[in-house]
Amino acid sequence: MFNSAPHSPLGPALRDSYAWCCKITRQRARNFYFAIRLLPRPRRQAMCAVYAFFRECDDISDAKNVCNRQERLQYWQRIIEGEEPSTFMPGLLALRHTVALYKIEPRYFLELIEGTMMDLQEIHFQTFEQLYKYCYHVASTVGLVCISIFGAKDDPRVRQMAEFHGVAFQLTNILRDIDQDAREGRVYLPDEILAQFQITRQSILNRTYNPSKMAPLIAHLAQIAESYYQRSRDLPLYIAPPSRTCLRAMTNIYHGILKKIERLGPQSLQQKARLSLWEKLRAIAAAYLVTWGEFLRQLFTNRHA
Repeated sequence: MFNSAPHSPLGPALRDSYAWCCKITRQRARNFYFAIRLLPRPRRQAMCAVYAFFRECDDISDAKNVCNRQERLQYWQRIIEGEEPSTFMPGLLALRHTVALYKIEPRYFLELIEGTMMDLQEIHFQTFEQLYKYCYHVASTVGLVCISIFGAKDDPRVRQMAEFHGVAFQLTNILRDIDQDAREGRVYLPDEILAQFQITRQSILNRTYNPSKMAPLIAHLAQIAESYYQRSRDLPLYIAPPSRTCLRAMTNIYHGILKKIERLGPQSLQQKARLSLWEKLRAIAAAYLVTWGEFLRQLFTNRHA
C-alpha cells in the first residue's frame, strides 16, 4: 500500500514555520522548486520544510568566512537528536512536524550532516567507493527523506532505488561544477578515475588540464551517472500517484542537465550546463504525460477487467 498524505489543522506558529520554509525554498531551490510545486499542498509544505534544513546545512558548509562551521553543524545534530534550541529557529517547528507526520527516520538527517562535515576538510577521494559514500551522505539521504513524503512503499528495494537516484543526481552536480569546485579548491573526482585518463588532481585545481583528455573523462563519468539513473528509473512506480509527476519532473530536469553536459563535453567546464525555462517546462510536461498515461491505462484496465 502507498502511504497517504496526512491531513491535520495547523496552528498559527506551525503555519508561520511552514510559510518561512516555503519562502526559503522558493528563493533558493531553483531546479527543485519547479517540481515541488506539482505536489499536493501537505506534501509540498513538507518538502519545503526538509529543503530548508538541507539548505541551512549546505550554507553552513559553504560559508568559508565563518570560523565555527563544525560547531554549528554539531549543534544541528543535537537538535535532530531532540535537544531544544537555545535560540529561535523559524523552520524547526515545521521540520519536526514533517518528520513526525511522515515517519521519517532521523538518521537520514544525521547522515546528511556527516556528509556536509566532509566538505569542511580537504576533499580528496582516491577511489570511486569513497566518492559513492560521499554521494550517499549528501544526496541519497535527501532521496530517502523525500520518498517518505512522497508516500513510498516500505520496501528495501524502494530504499535502494532512492539511494541510487541520489547518487545519480550528485554525480550530475559534480560533473556540472568541476570548474567552479576547482576555483574553490575542491576536486571530487577520485584519483583512480583521473589516472585512467592521465589527468592529475593538481591540473584540475590549477585548471591546466588538457581538454582533449577531459572529453573522455567527462563521457566516462556521465555513463556512470546514467547507470544510476537507469537503476532507479522505476522509483516513481513505488510512490503515491499524486507524487509521481513531481519526482519525474525532478528527474527529467537533472537528467536533462546530464545530457547537456554530455553534448558540451569539455566545453561544459567553461560553460556551466543549465536548462532554460523552456527546457524545464518541457521536462515538467513530459512528467505530466507519463503520469497521466499511467492513470489512463489503469482506468482502461479496470473498466475492462
